[in-house]
Amino acid sequence: MKDIERFIKGFRQFQEDYFTAKNAPFEPLKQGQSPKTMLIGCSDSRVDPAILTQCAPGDIFVVRNVANLVPPYEQGTGLHGVSAALEYAVCHLEIEHLIILGHSKCGGIHALMESEQCEGENCGFIDRWMSIAAPAKVKVLAELPGKEPRLQHRAVEQAALLLSLENLQTFPWIREAMASGHLALHGWYFDIEAGELLEYQPTNGGFVTIS
Repeated sequence: MKDIERFIKGFRQFQEDYFTAKNAPFEPLKQGQSPKTMLIGCSDSRVDPAILTQCAPGDIFVVRNVANLVPPYEQGTGLHGVSAALEYAVCHLEIEHLIILGHSKCGGIHALMESEQCEGENCGFIDRWMSIAAPAKVKVLAELPGKEPRLQHRAVEQAALLLSLENLQTFPWIREAMASGHLALHGWYFDIEAGELLEYQPTNGGFVTIS
C-alpha cells in the first residue's frame, strides 16, 4: 500500500505542476499531441525514457517492451502492437526521429542467453518474443566463443539493438520516410553501471559515449 499511496501523492504533485499552475504545460496538450520523436525502450523499471532524457509530456511518443525489440515487417492476422505504434508515429504523427534505447543488464537478453531453443507449446510468451533477437545471439556466440558471459550478454544487448534498427527498415513507410529525408534512425545504449549513454555510429560500426 505504501507504493500506491506514494504514486497517488506523486500524481497530485503532477496535477498541480501541469494542470493547475499558471501557464499550465498541459493546456495546449489537451487539444492533441505532436511529438517529433518516437522512442522504443525496454520495460525495465530502471530505464524510463522520460526520466533519462528529462522530457516533458508531449515530447516523445514511447513504446516499451521486453528488451526494446522491433519485429520485422509482416502482414497477417496477428496482433502487432509495436508495428501499429510505428505506423501511427511515422504515417500520422510524422515523427522526424526514431530512437531505439537499449541498456545493460537487460533481463530479456539474459533470458535469451540462458534459455535453450524451444518450439510450439513448450515456448512461453517471453521465449517467443525473444526469438526476434535470436540471430543476434547466434552472431555473438560465433564471434566471441569462450568469452565470459558478462561480455557476451553486453555484446548481444548491442547486437539485438542493431538488429531492431535493421528490422525497422523492413517497414515500407519507414524506408520511404528515410529516403525522403524526413526520418532519421538512432541507436542508443544506456550503461546502467557507468551511468553513461552511448550512440551507435554507422561510420565506425561501434557505440560511442555521447554523455
